[in-house]
Amino acid sequence: MKTIDEMLHLALLTPDQHGQISAWIAQANSPEEILKMPPVLWKAIERASEAMGIDNDLRRPPALDAEGAITG
Repeated sequence: MKTIDEMLHLALLTPDQHGQISAWIAQANSPEEILKMPPVLWKAIERASEAMGIDNDLRRPPALDAEGAITG
C-alpha cells in the first residue's frame, strides 16, 4: 500500500483511483484476487509504475558491495 500512497502523493494516481485500488486490495483474500482487479485500475498502476521507474528498479541486479551484504 505504501507504493500506492506514494503514487497518489506524486499525483500519478487520482484520489478516486487510489481509493478504488486501495479498496480492491483491502478486500482481496489472496494475490490471485488482487490480479482480478479491473483493467482500468491496472492501467493506472502500470502508468504510475512506469513514471516512477519501478520496473527498472526491479530489473537492476543487487549491489554486491552494498554495506551489510552477506558474503560467502
